[in-house]
Amino acid sequence: MISRRKLLQHMGAVPVAGSLLVLPKSLQPHLQPETGTSRDFFKELGVRTFINAAGTYTALTGCMMHPNVVEAIEYASKQYVTLDEIQDKVGERIAELLHCEYATVTAGCFSAITLGTAGVITGLDPKKADQLPNDFTGLKSEVILQKSHRVGYDHAIKNTGAKIVEVETREDLEKAINENTAMMWFLNYHSNDGQIGPEEWVAIGKKHGIPTMNDCAADVPPVENLWKYTKMGFDLVCFSGGKGIRGPQSAGLLLGRKDLVKAARLSAPPRGSTIGRGMKVNKEEVLGMLVALETYLSRDHEADWKLWEGQIKQINDSVADIPGVETEIHVPEIANHVPSIRVRWDQEKIAMTPNEVRDALRKGHPSIETVGGGESVDMTTWMLQAGEERIVGKRLAEILTGAAKT
Repeated sequence: MISRRKLLQHMGAVPVAGSLLVLPKSLQPHLQPETGTSRDFFKELGVRTFINAAGTYTALTGCMMHPNVVEAIEYASKQYVTLDEIQDKVGERIAELLHCEYATVTAGCFSAITLGTAGVITGLDPKKADQLPNDFTGLKSEVILQKSHRVGYDHAIKNTGAKIVEVETREDLEKAINENTAMMWFLNYHSNDGQIGPEEWVAIGKKHGIPTMNDCAADVPPVENLWKYTKMGFDLVCFSGGKGIRGPQSAGLLLGRKDLVKAARLSAPPRGSTIGRGMKVNKEEVLGMLVALETYLSRDHEADWKLWEGQIKQINDSVADIPGVETEIHVPEIANHVPSIRVRWDQEKIAMTPNEVRDALRKGHPSIETVGGGESVDMTTWMLQAGEERIVGKRLAEILTGAAKT
């Protein structure tokens, strides 16, 4: 759609006969009819949309932003500000909202980990920030984490050039700490998989004067997690912006000690000679992230939970009585902590595998995305639009009953 601004820009070069404005042919297809109908960009591009019963996965483009977040992004797109000033002011406001010393908006949680690690290593010295990732002269170069916490996202640490040191037990950790130890990193999602819990991790870090970081990417809800881990004592905590908070998918949060967050900013744009130059967050995303947080904090979280539970029950009731089908309603203990459903069935009675059912849901009309492994089809409802749970339940029931052996 041509904007009012572009229209006005072209008026000076367009011939006018009486009151008739004639635009160049190259612009004419983009004019909107008087009904105000907007372009269907995804249809034009041949990109298929879907109902998201899977969750806030990056591959599925995360969350659906709240309308006032989109409004804030549009507002910011029409005026200029300096990047450092908007980051300063928004960071101060977020710190107030989340009861921590300081905060900054990053290009996702992965970016928050990289920038936070860089800040711990270099401190507030811009020249040291320029040294990474290849020159560790005068810098500590090791980051310790539990072996069970290595799931790929630790590559955000390796981007700084730091060496990762794996440990399993408390004894291993105590032995691993030395004069080259810069930081201790914790993956909250795997809290129950390691031998050292978050409180003990923090205590050991404080004992040795080593900063600790917690990756809490998908750990909202519950809302109190936004301040739980900084209050627990983690020096830095990282969140994704485009998951439960429902901010821009390309944004994230780095929270914690003011000196370390400010140090992290030395490796972030607009500075151009550091490892974080490509991790650019524009003014629209920075403001959008703030508004997303304000919106999320003001929501009735109990009402949201009841809505999700009701939607899950709708899906459950749609398939629970199909012969051979078993359903399990559950809530993951840590990350993606929302009502969810796991659907299994006896393949002696229903002649489809979970992978085949997922594929049928994806290729059907409308397309529906779900998750799960070789044993089940798993779903959540917190990213559904109102009424979509009925569509999901109906389509799943149709596929399962259609594959029933007679």
